[in-house]
Order: sequence, then structure tokens, then C-alpha cells
Amino acid sequence: MEHKLQQGELFPKTAAERNTVVVNDRVTVRTEEGHRVVSLGALVFHHYRFGDRMAESYAMVTLVESGHADQNDVARAFGRSIRSLRRDQERLASGGLEALGRGRGRPAGSRAKKRVDCLRDQTILRLKTDGLSNRAIGCTLGLDEKAVRKRLKRLGWKPPGKQLALFEETPPASSATPADGSPGTLQVFEEQAADEAGGAGTSEASDGVEEGDLPWSSDSNPLDRSFDRFLAAIGLLEDAAPLFAKASAVPNAGVLLAIPALKASGLLSIAKEVYGGIGPAFYGLRTTLVAFVLFALLRIKRPEALKEHQPVDLGRIVGLDRAPEVKTLRRKLTRLAALGGAEQLGRELARRRVEEHGEALGFLYLDGHVRVYHGKRPIPKAHVARMRLSLPATTDYWVNDERGDPLFVVTAEANASMVKMLPVVLKEVRALLGPERRVTVVFDRGGWSPQLFAKLLAEKFDIMTYRKGRVRRIAEKRFQLRKATFDGRPVEYFLNDQPVRLLRGKLRLRQVTRLSPDGHQTPILTSRWDLPDIRVAYRMFGRWRQENFFKYLREEFLIDALVDYKVEPDDPSRSVPNPAWRQADRELKAAQAELAKLERAYGAAAIENKEGERPTMRGFKIAHGKLGTEIRTAREHVEKLRAKRAALQRRQMAGEVLQGQEVVRLSKERKHLTNLLKMIAYQIESDLLAILRPHYARTEDEGRTLIQTALRSAATIEPTDCGELRVKLLPLSSPHRSRAVSALCGVLNRTGTRFPGTRLVLRYAVAEAPP
Repeated sequence: MEHKLQQGELFPKTAAERNTVVVNDRVTVRTEEGHRVVSLGALVFHHYRFGDRMAESYAMVTLVESGHADQNDVARAFGRSIRSLRRDQERLASGGLEALGRGRGRPAGSRAKKRVDCLRDQTILRLKTDGLSNRAIGCTLGLDEKAVRKRLKRLGWKPPGKQLALFEETPPASSATPADGSPGTLQVFEEQAADEAGGAGTSEASDGVEEGDLPWSSDSNPLDRSFDRFLAAIGLLEDAAPLFAKASAVPNAGVLLAIPALKASGLLSIAKEVYGGIGPAFYGLRTTLVAFVLFALLRIKRPEALKEHQPVDLGRIVGLDRAPEVKTLRRKLTRLAALGGAEQLGRELARRRVEEHGEALGFLYLDGHVRVYHGKRPIPKAHVARMRLSLPATTDYWVNDERGDPLFVVTAEANASMVKMLPVVLKEVRALLGPERRVTVVFDRGGWSPQLFAKLLAEKFDIMTYRKGRVRRIAEKRFQLRKATFDGRPVEYFLNDQPVRLLRGKLRLRQVTRLSPDGHQTPILTSRWDLPDIRVAYRMFGRWRQENFFKYLREEFLIDALVDYKVEPDDPSRSVPNPAWRQADRELKAAQAELAKLERAYGAAAIENKEGERPTMRGFKIAHGKLGTEIRTAREHVEKLRAKRAALQRRQMAGEVLQGQEVVRLSKERKHLTNLLKMIAYQIESDLLAILRPHYARTEDEGRTLIQTALRSAATIEPTDCGELRVKLLPLSSPHRSRAVSALCGVLNRTGTRFPGTRLVLRYAVAEAPP
């Protein structure tokens, strides 16, 4: 019988050695009685309570960064992963010791991460149920095939017997699919559109997208776009497709009346060409532009005003579950401004406007609008006529057509005068109209310069402006009463027509002078010899349409608002008025006024002098010696100030005036972009007003008010199975106003306009008022 002998350990370990972990030949870690000691040879390197995660992380990071141990050895000895150890190193480097500890409460972002993980799991299950392979799902969601397989295993997925296809391999071509997913919608719409308009007016070319490029949505519920938002968050969606749900009495839904005019403006297609896109986003380029213009028409004058409106209600108007809110819209505008395409966008919009409304461009009105700046930046000053002050400001030069509608806008460099800006602006006009077409430019006295007139005439521009300077009065008997009717308005003026010569007879122009009932004479200078004098006067005084346009934009669209606080470097060598010269000039004028006062007093004393008492001049001087001394002192002071002013330069470079301060100006890109979008909103109102004019007798007095009322009316929104989006406005305040808006709806329906980004044809109507 064999006996198995069991040999014990030759050198059994003590309790202390059993609680010790060797990191390497120099470092050991010992745990005993709830404490842990990290030793470096015979020295204690760290000592902390067992379970103190922050102290343990600090000990691990210190061992690695001091070079006493390797990352792999430290991670193995402490039972942690190398990835965790590297993460602790990054936290300590960025946030110090506090970053290694875990704060109280729920970790930041855990709820959002949990929601994203939940959505991702649901998406993986849907795609797998749809029959996609793990590799295809990983390519779609940006995951590894192994990660998809592990998630499916954790979720307990099993192949069902019968699957409901939720995703197709080819995404649907339209976002207008009904919530019930009924087939045949697109074919029915295409046949109906072809029958109604012969295919004209319903092409997606005005959206800047082709038929196959329409955005598509993976959500079936228009009121819950969670999956589309998830796709945008992981970079797989550039713009959310509009999905509409049936809803009654949606506030402000009447603004959808503006969609046909918005698409006709070409904003969406031109912006697509200029910007391309703004990257992966739920609110993409098209949604941002449509929302901003519609918000402007609803008198939401700046993004901050969105806080006063329900995002859900505004979202229904643009086909989303929620409209973009304050920070989102500001971020989108900032991103567009960073692309730097506002000038090109404005130029292309103007070219599109010229092609469609060329008949209204025989007369162009040009004027500058000064936007006052109340901040602390040292920006150039400009004269504000409505305040009669010179204040820090930025000057925008607007060009309007003969109806007063804006064509384009140019921001002046350092508030340049109209004389300097006229050639710059008219160069843009010439590029729009072509090299041969003549156009009459109407402007005020700010552009008075006979030398400039001669140059403009040589470039095939006609001019019309007020005459500046002293003009010889004309005898009232030479004025004749003229009567005519323009644009449906009776006009009558007392006018005088005569030729004048400038530049020493080299420039021959025509002067039409109007006599007002109070006797004031207003001379108008023009190069148009072919027009009747009353038409010249009417077109010149029509310049007030542009002034009314500026007032309307200030009050209704808040065009003077500061959209951001950014500044950009300005030219330090540009010429600016010398503050020292202006101060010396003020002192000289004050001294001259004081001298004139003393001289008047001396003259009055001479007139009142009694010759019987003082028959000689010597006696008069002796009697008024004090006053004479004051006059001589004042004259000497005036001469000194005159010499002081003469020694100074009237203008200096901006860098010299600011004395080392940075020469800056307000950033104009984002402001120029918002100006263009508000200009589009105003043009939309004008286009709707032109359609309304034959159907409403009081259009001239309250037409825009009626348009605003209709745009802000509540309406019922209903997408149909036949490819229509029906918008039925609630009755207006009176039957005749409802009839006028109903006629407007009839005209808009004949355009066959589709909502941007969909194949849904807009159909408008006004509900009947209850008896």
C-alpha cells in the first residue's frame, strides 16, 4: 500500500506577506486593518484609508508620473484598468486633485447619456428587426460590429417569426408621408399637380434640391422627433424633414401664407448654393432660414423674443415638434456668419429680384440709414439726422425700387459719406442691370457733387437730387400749376422748369422748382430731359417712401438692434477728424462770439454818445477806456487761437487719434445677414400687399395692417392623403376683411407652392364666420 505524502510549504508566508502586493522590485502595496500603505523600498510613499478612491487614484498617478512604476504594473497591482489610470491622469492634469473625486448627487450628463443609450438600443433593435446585419447597423450608427453584437446579446434579442419593416434600405424620398404610412401618396400628388398646373410651379428647383434629394424622416409621429434628433446628434442628419400633424386653431399659423412669396424670393435655393449647409444638425440651413423669416413676419424681432412664445406652437408651423429656441437660433446665425457669405447672398438675391421685378427699376432710390451704437467700443461717429447729433454709429446704404421696396443693402466703411458711397453702390447696380441699361438714381443733398454728377452721366446713369447751396429765387408769376395722376393718386404742383449750368458751364442739367403754399421753393436737379416736369417732381418727392421704409423697419423689424457684440479690426490709417483741431475750433468760435459781443456794446455806446458832453473821439475813448481794453484783449486772444488752430491738422489717422488703442469696428457679417433676412420679410409683405390690392378698397391706408393680422391669425393645419397641406384661417374681425384674405388665398392656391423640403402642396382657405 502506497502512501501519498503531502509535503508542506518549505517557507510558509507570514500574514504580512499575504496582504502585500509587489508592483516591481522597488514598489510594494500593503493592506492591513482598513489602511493601505504604498512603500518605495524602505520608505512610505503613500498612506491612505482603504476605499478612498480619490487618494488611491492620486497614488497610482503619482507612481507612474514619477517614474517609479510602469502603467501596466500599477494597474495590475491596484486592480484597475489601464484606461481608467489614463483617465485619472487626464483629470489630475486638467482639474487638479478635486477632479479625481466624485461629486455629490448624480454625475453630470448621466441622464442625457442614459437617454441617448436608450435611444441607441431602440434603434439597434429596430434596425435588426428590419433585417439589417450587425455590420450594416454599425455603419449606420457609427459603431463597431462587435459592439452591436454585444448590445443585442445584452438586450436579449431573438429573431422574430414575422417582422414589420420599419426602415427601408432606400430612405423615403419625401417627409410628407402620413403618420399611418399609407402608400401611394406621392403618386397621387404628382398626378394632381400635373393636372392642375401642368407640372409648372411645383418643381422643387426653387428649394435648391432635386426630387431625390428631399429630406426624409425616420419618425412616424410628427409630435415626437426623438429619433431624428438622435440621428442629428450622432452626425447622420443635416436638416430635419418637416412633418405636419393635424391640429386646430394653431396660434400664428396664418404666417404660412408667406411661404409662396418666400420660395419665389429664391432665398432657399441661393442660400444652398452660397453656404452649402451648416453641418449635421436637427435645425439645418433650410429650417433656420424659413424659421427666421417667418418669425420676423410674426414680429419676433430678435432671437431673445422667442422666450415669449411656446416652442411647440411655433414648431407646428414649420413642421417640427419644437421650434428652435433662443440659444439655438443665435448659434445657427453665428455659424452662418462664420461662413462669410452674406455679401454674395445679398448680391444673388438682388439679381433674382431684378429678373422678376425689372419693370420697377427705372428709378432707384439710394439713402443711408444710421444705426446708433451705445456700447463702449471706440467706433467711428456719424451724424444722426433724426437726433441732430453726431454719435458712434454704423451707416448702411439701402437701394430701393420706385415702389419703395428694398433691393439690396451695403454697409459703408467707416461711415463714408454718400458722395464716396455712390460710386461703390452704383457699381453693384451696374453689375445687376447690365452694361447698357440706363437707370435714374434718386438721392438727397448728401450726394451733391457736380464732379460726381459728370462721372455718373458718363457711366450711363441719370441723376435726380435736390439742389444744394444758395439758389436765386424765382418770381412766383413764372410758376405754373401742373396736374396729373400717378399710381392712382391725383397730384398737383406749382412748378418752374429751366436749364442750369454747373462746373463753369461744362455740365448742363435741368432744374425743376416747386413752389409750396407757404412760399418755400424747392429746386430739383436732374439729367432727365424727356420727362414732364410734374413727373420729375413726383419721383423726387417719392423719396419719402424710402424714409417711411426706414421708419417701418425700425419699428416693426427692429433693424437698429445690435445682433452681437463682436468687433473686427479696422484700418488704422484711415482719415478721421482731429479732436484737437475740433477743440481749438470750438474755443476760437467762443472767443469770436465774445469779441463780437464786446464790439456790439462799444458800437451801441458810440451811437448813444452825446456830442455836447464828449464832442471828440478822444473823449469817447477815455470815457469807455475799460471797454476798449477788453476789446483789444479779446482780439489778441482770438488771433492766438486762430494761430493755434492753424498749426493743427484738420484730419489725422485713426491710429494716431486713439493713441495706442485698438482700432476696431462692429462686426458686420451677422448684422448684414439679419438685414437681408428682414429685407426678405418686408418684400414678402409687399408681394402679398400687391396681390391684396385689387380685392381690398383700403389697401393704401391699412393694407399692411390687414396682412399682419392675417399672418398672425390662428389656423387649422391638416395634411391630407392626396399630398396637400391645408391651412384654414379663422375668420377675421369683419366679413369684408375675411373676403379680402379669402381672395388672397385663392391667388396663392393657383401657384401650387409646396412647403419647403416636402411634396405637400399648400392649400389656403378662410373659415366661415358662425352666424
